[in-house]
Amino acid sequence: MTSSPLVVGLGDRSYPIHIGDGLLDREDLLAPHVAGRRSFVVTNPTIAPRYAGRLEASLSRAGAMTSRIEIADGEAHKDWRTLDGVFTALLGAGADRRSLVVALGGGVVGDLAGFAAATYQRGIDFIQVPTTLLAQVDSSVGGKTAINHPLGKNMVGAFHQPLAVIADTGTLASLPGREFAAGLAEVVKYGAIRDLAFFEWLEARMDDLKARREDALSYAIRRSCELKAEIVALDEREAGVRALLNLGHTFGHAIETLEGYGSWLHGEAVAAGMVLAARFSERHRRLAPGSADRLARLLARADLPVVPPRLATDRWLTAMGRDKKNEGGRITLVLMDAIGQAVIEKAAPVPAIEALLGDA
Repeated sequence: MTSSPLVVGLGDRSYPIHIGDGLLDREDLLAPHVAGRRSFVVTNPTIAPRYAGRLEASLSRAGAMTSRIEIADGEAHKDWRTLDGVFTALLGAGADRRSLVVALGGGVVGDLAGFAAATYQRGIDFIQVPTTLLAQVDSSVGGKTAINHPLGKNMVGAFHQPLAVIADTGTLASLPGREFAAGLAEVVKYGAIRDLAFFEWLEARMDDLKARREDALSYAIRRSCELKAEIVALDEREAGVRALLNLGHTFGHAIETLEGYGSWLHGEAVAAGMVLAARFSERHRRLAPGSADRLARLLARADLPVVPPRLATDRWLTAMGRDKKNEGGRITLVLMDAIGQAVIEKAAPVPAIEALLGDA
């Protein structure tokens, strides 16, 4: 079942987000973008046996000449070496500026393949075909592409919007439980930053989401994408309101960097980071007492961690000091004035952050 597509409104670079079951087999969604062109499906050995053949068949029926590039699976491989391997494959196959990349996989594949497209021959087109919940509700939408650096997550990248996002919800049936829960962290985030009614709906329907009931899952994905598309259309390059999407991410990225990429999944680190941001908000902004516990309860029901790892405060601050939102050496945090209302606080007081981390 497929609903009408959402649109990320960016003028002549606007693009559709298609959400529904069985979309991998829908060549009509691909044909407007790929007919008569060479397409390179970037995927990994976990996803390829399940879904690459179906997508490649659809691309062929849509009129594309198709090749496959496999990269190693996992966050630890979202790096220069893997990116260079994609470049080598594109060059070896004679990819030109009319060629396009099709990213088939989760956030790692989407981020890295998108960055390859953004930079190969100064930029070629790409399509996002996300296969994890986190990628379908967050990383595939908005044009952020990147690789990791040993000193910081997603520190090397570019804004490069896709031609389309094709989210086949059928791919979520094979998603391991831990990966599915990691995606729920980003779903909860949208309610926490911008939509109290959606947050309340998640409180009421979390058990249905965990059971992967189609009606609940389809609504959660669509509402998440609606909220992100709205924000991206207002602020494509994160000069203002788009930074709100990073609730929990300053703490979360520090966890991922310090614990080693892949040790904590991105959504797990963001979940613990959101709780830290909410507790900071209760202490230093207007967030009502008990709100952080309410957020933590919902995340815990989603089988997510709500307590960060024990890390030395100086290591926390060093990692957080490299966050992309920071300006002039001062730490910027996304905080909450209410559930459903996030706010950006520039120059968050370091002593207050130290006190929070000391109590965590």
